[in-house]
Amino acid sequence: MIMSNTFGERTILHCDCNSYYASVESIDRPELKDVPMAVCGDPDSRHGIILAKNEEAKKYGIKTAETIFSAKRKCPHLVLVPSHHEKYAYYCEKINTIYLDYTDQVERFSVDESWLDVTGSLHLYGTGKEIADEIRRRVREEIGITVSVGVSFNKVFAKLGSDYKKPDATTVISKENYKDILFCLPVQDMLFVGKSAAKTLNSFGILTIGDIVKSGRETMSRLLGRAGESIWENASGLDMTPVKKYDEEDGVKSVGNSITFARNLVGKDDVHAGLTMLCDSVGARLRKQGLFCTTVQIQIRDPNFQTIQRQKTLNTATNSTRALFENALDIFKKCYSFNSPIRLLGVTASGLTTHATVQMSLLDEGEEEASEKNTRLDKTVDEIRSRFGKNTISFANTIRTDIVKENKNDSE
Repeated sequence: MIMSNTFGERTILHCDCNSYYASVESIDRPELKDVPMAVCGDPDSRHGIILAKNEEAKKYGIKTAETIFSAKRKCPHLVLVPSHHEKYAYYCEKINTIYLDYTDQVERFSVDESWLDVTGSLHLYGTGKEIADEIRRRVREEIGITVSVGVSFNKVFAKLGSDYKKPDATTVISKENYKDILFCLPVQDMLFVGKSAAKTLNSFGILTIGDIVKSGRETMSRLLGRAGESIWENASGLDMTPVKKYDEEDGVKSVGNSITFARNLVGKDDVHAGLTMLCDSVGARLRKQGLFCTTVQIQIRDPNFQTIQRQKTLNTATNSTRALFENALDIFKKCYSFNSPIRLLGVTASGLTTHATVQMSLLDEGEEEASEKNTRLDKTVDEIRSRFGKNTISFANTIRTDIVKENKNDSE
């Protein structure tokens, strides 16, 4: 149940740890706080990328995801530190434990971000701003990390608030001031507005969040489909998404299948057929459940039972059979040889979402038409199988092959 305060509104916080990876590294090594420092995947590689940077490094214009080579050109004395993800997870739990002192409605958005619904705690701890300031103080003093907090009446605006002023700040976005604070911000500051969507909106003169609202729901729908409607609703302050409880199950974590083949796969045709079967099955199950995935993983087991797993994060959330196949094949090419025998293949879709907005907002130019074509094809195949049975229609390369006698769905 969503509780309301005396004004009939929820009070939502979005807490965002500042320069999180770099801040965690500085807990054990305080000397890193006062020098330009960045956390990166491989400090010994010129082609590695920057994963996080501290405030001193930001002064040199160093950006997340740029190459180490580029960052060192900007700041030759930049201190590079390898990443320690188990340490980041450990401090994430400690920080969220502090949040839980104020409410059990704590929803992690990422390793360094969480939403809190403190509506039911206002009578105990004060206003949303007072709770936010107290949380910032405690995390800073007890753990040694600064936090920026947005306080608002919904999750989207709270997130915009935490982004608005950094580091170590509280920003209150209310029904009285949200237009003044948010409407002048660029469209790409909105959740789920990717580069392609922003480019489309900009080309029609929609430059700010205020412009999104002024353009109206119908215009946004015409430009970006269902994603456009959702973006308009969020920009208008209509988001009513609840904050989950900390221990609430998120439902299905992944959808995957694996097949132990009747004979070893050898050669491109065999691998293509095997991946097609798997992606066909996984894609159909995603669509049946109304899910999209943002990560594709493949599993390969050779005749000696040696197993490797590799995964890829996608630019666009998808449930398209063709997209799953193309990404699975791309992973395969980078980690295995077509001519090496394979006993088992598996494909797993994870990073699941029900929000088509993620998919639509990240489409590059020229991709939308192909995506719609694949969607129509998948829908037709699903309908035929629903009416006449799953074996009534198959991909040509799976009909001609003898690699399976019976498909085994080994993993869910």
